[in-house]
Amino acid sequence: MSTISTKPYLIRSIYDWCIDSGFTPYVSVRVDPDLDIPIEHVRNGEIVFNISEKAVHELIINNDSISFTARFNGVSRKLEIPLIAVKGIFAKEVNQGIAFSSESKEKENQVIPDNEQQSSTIQNSLTYQTKKTRKPNLRVIK
Repeated sequence: MSTISTKPYLIRSIYDWCIDSGFTPYVSVRVDPDLDIPIEHVRNGEIVFNISEKAVHELIINNDSISFTARFNGVSRKLEIPLIAVKGIFAKEVNQGIAFSSESKEKENQVIPDNEQQSSTIQNSLTYQTKKTRKPNLRVIK
């Protein structure tokens, strides 16, 4: 017996939390040669999309993919990203969200015993950090 993946539900809930809190939702996607994405924005094998209401149009997060229309360098593009490629979703302002482990489609559809599922859920709910920022360095000069 296979269960439905929790990934699309978690993505939708973090997205809703970001919007309700006034934060900007970003989604991190693992780049795959089969994906039709703007390659010029890929860094270290991943691309990060701003999926806020102001940045994209026609956003649909269903159980198989995330699809939206966005502008890249002034050119409008319709993107469809399979959920298997989504690495995480987070709020830009507070760097909180969910990072998903890299898993194949077969693993995503497997039944996980309760104790393993709980530890996996705890691991996935860790804060997602995008980059470290330097604090300003001030010194007194006499």
